[in-house]
Amino acid sequence: MIIIPARIGSSRFPNKVLADVGGVPMVVRTAQAVSKIDRVAIATDSQDVVEIAKRYNIEAIMTSSTHNSGTDRVFEASQKLGLPDSEVIVNVQGDEPFIEEEVVKAVFDLTVKNRDNESIMMNSCYKIMSNPEADDPNIVKVVTSSNELALYFSRSKIPHPRDHHFNDYKGHLGIYGFTKKSLETFCKLKPAPLEDIEKLEQLRALYHDYKIAMVKVETKSFGIDTVEDLEKALKLHNIEN
Repeated sequence: MIIIPARIGSSRFPNKVLADVGGVPMVVRTAQAVSKIDRVAIATDSQDVVEIAKRYNIEAIMTSSTHNSGTDRVFEASQKLGLPDSEVIVNVQGDEPFIEEEVVKAVFDLTVKNRDNESIMMNSCYKIMSNPEADDPNIVKVVTSSNELALYFSRSKIPHPRDHHFNDYKGHLGIYGFTKKSLETFCKLKPAPLEDIEKLEQLRALYHDYKIAMVKVETKSFGIDTVEDLEKALKLHNIEN
């Protein structure tokens, strides 16, 4: 199951998830991009989003407007959908209209592989990026173990290249795979100090001694947080609005 959280409020880009992307609302285009992988539903706090999703024959679930994160919204949707504890759930952000199918499929497959491993709470992915790209604090970096388990996530450049130039940073992509059971466990954990400092929700799992499995992917997609981001993405994909 792929669940796309779509909160209508956005301080930097009002009504972002409904922004026009080549004649299709952004969240709808995101859902269409991953529709061949598994069942897809949009979890939203907006009746407008529900109605628009219906026009495109996409399942949508109304959720609370008080959630602190998209993960909490995804969990509420999973409850309303009556999904079993063993169900694989992939959280794909609603502002990824150009996300490649194979990227989400990689996280989906990794989650299936780790479904019965209770020590692994989450599954996610990263791309290799250059030293200059890693300077951007809005791009989260991750370091991993020899078994591709996340050791830490940070907005800072990690690892720090003390003695030489380093050009193989791992840029984390905000796609998360859970089972329904591990998703519930995560949402019941107390927020962690590291999570608050970095403003990175995934650090909650590491702080509480759970593991996050990672997989390397290749992608040109990026989350759209501003109008300028959307213009950049449209230009990159040769789409005119």
